[in-house]
Amino acid sequence: MREINAQEITRTVTRLFMEANYYLTDDVLDAIKKAAQTEESPVAKEVLEQIIKNADIAAKEQIPLCQDCGAAVVFIEIGQDLHVTGGDLNTAINEGVKQSYSEGYLRKSMVNKPFSARINTKDNTPAIIYTDIVAGDKLKITVVPKGGGAENMSKLGMLTPAAGRQGIVDFVVKAVDEAGSNPCPPIIVGVGIGGTAERTLLLAKKALLRKVGENNSDPEVATLEKELLEKINALGIGPMGYGGRVTALAVNVEVFPAHLASLPVAVNINCHSSRHKEAII
Repeated sequence: MREINAQEITRTVTRLFMEANYYLTDDVLDAIKKAAQTEESPVAKEVLEQIIKNADIAAKEQIPLCQDCGAAVVFIEIGQDLHVTGGDLNTAINEGVKQSYSEGYLRKSMVNKPFSARINTKDNTPAIIYTDIVAGDKLKITVVPKGGGAENMSKLGMLTPAAGRQGIVDFVVKAVDEAGSNPCPPIIVGVGIGGTAERTLLLAKKALLRKVGENNSDPEVATLEKELLEKINALGIGPMGYGGRVTALAVNVEVFPAHLASLPVAVNINCHSSRHKEAII
């Protein structure tokens, strides 16, 4: 049984959240640069160039890409042959969030009693933690600072099986169309299909972790991704809603088996500051 001290987990979470807020991943930045070269609208092209400039300044000066530094979403894959010592896993993660948002000068956005007093927790905890037990003795940590503007555009549809593939296409495209400029395009669209209501929402969020330009390994799903991307970009919303051909950089779809009476579909969106970092301990 391999052991990891909780303090190492805290240190890793602290580093990852700061890095995620300061640096765009290469795949996202490259996709934005490509979009700036191909975009035909002068206004949209200027917006994309400003986004690239913003990313460069954030990286050089180590300041947040966006004033909204997000809710602290954490995906954990913990090997069944691993034991955490010196504290419990969730406490170690939340301590890392506290330190990151304090030391990194990241905006703290979490509030208690969200339906009434809305009192800021002042350290961006609690984190939203999802844990999967996997084979092996490693710990994989993926952090996602999830901005409120894009998260607010999430949609869940409990379609009937008769809706089929076309029903899914219509639902996803409508969700993006109704979102308009609110999620700060160009966006990355995560789509979950199947499972149950909560499972398909989680699939949609996890889909956002896939690299831009990397299609689903299932050819049928990959074809669906390409069609959705074309239809979404044909909406003409464009960068920051100013019009143009580039509304989305990618559509990533994840699929899970469903009950024979159900066809759940979910949409989760990342803004152009599509932030996530991961590490394996």
